[in-house]
Amino acid sequence: MRFFVSILLSISCLAGCSKGGDGTPVAEAMPTDLTVTSTVASDNSGNVSFVATAKNATSYEFDFGNGQYQNSSTGSLTYKYPASGTYTVIVKAKNASGKFISNTSQVIVSVGLSLIWSDEFNSPGAPDPAKWGYDIGAGGWGNNEAQYYTNRTDNVTVTNGTLKIIARKEAYAGSNYTSARLLSRGKFSFKYGKVEVSAKLPGGIGTWPAIWMLGDNFSTVGWPACGEIDIMEQKGSDINRIFNTVHYPGRSGGNAVGTSYIINNVTTQFHKYGLIWSSTNLQFLVDDVVYYTFPNASNLPFNQNFFFILNMAMGGNFGGSIDPAFNSAVMEVDYVRVYQ
Repeated sequence: MRFFVSILLSISCLAGCSKGGDGTPVAEAMPTDLTVTSTVASDNSGNVSFVATAKNATSYEFDFGNGQYQNSSTGSLTYKYPASGTYTVIVKAKNASGKFISNTSQVIVSVGLSLIWSDEFNSPGAPDPAKWGYDIGAGGWGNNEAQYYTNRTDNVTVTNGTLKIIARKEAYAGSNYTSARLLSRGKFSFKYGKVEVSAKLPGGIGTWPAIWMLGDNFSTVGWPACGEIDIMEQKGSDINRIFNTVHYPGRSGGNAVGTSYIINNVTTQFHKYGLIWSSTNLQFLVDDVVYYTFPNASNLPFNQNFFFILNMAMGGNFGGSIDPAFNSAVMEVDYVRVYQ
């Protein structure tokens, strides 16, 4: 029994003791008196300098309040926040055996963004060919949609400062409806930043307008491996409900991840549909209010360049049955802007 107790004492000293000058085990002191100061850069860069000090501490762990962590042996470091916000920062001061005390504080960060790409739709006629191309064809590429997508001015045009995507009931190339699907693929794509799209949505049961993005590697890996970010989807049978959704392997189609919410006057007023996208999360906004946050991760496809798609489908898997009395509807876009 004495031998067993002696082993336990030896293990305990290895874990949390040191030896004094006479070889007697001495308990390692707990960290105390932890103080943390933070200095937010005044240039809106997102940089915050932290200085943590504590007695008996050999290392410090910083939780920046956005899913990111960093260790420091000195307690001093600078972290660059990718987006504006109020963050709860937790700092742990540890001794050599890992015992710690912690300090919690908040930092308010303002990150200045620059406009890197936009279309204000101020030039009448066809959409700017330097910024937009078209998907042409029927069926919606697996969505069982009822329209044929064209690039005719009957279905897509810029007038009076807005882009108009027009769905029509007409017999065309074997389909009973026509519409348009614009995309910036091969012309513009980006990774991370803030998106703002001002749009007024169509009415009419069976319409399915969308503002969304696909990964640049779509042509090589296919969908859903490329990832899909649906900034806004709506269907005419539930006109004031807005859907935010992400698709990726294992969570695509009817198994995708997202939410929906109700806003008013989507068919009579312009609303701003937005996305704040970083390596840590995707935040979906309407009129600058965050309605849904999806946590990003390194094993997901949302860490590469994505391109835009603007379209209005008819019917299909999501749009549902089309009102037999439907004749035409318009999705109107005032601008598309990207900030970084």
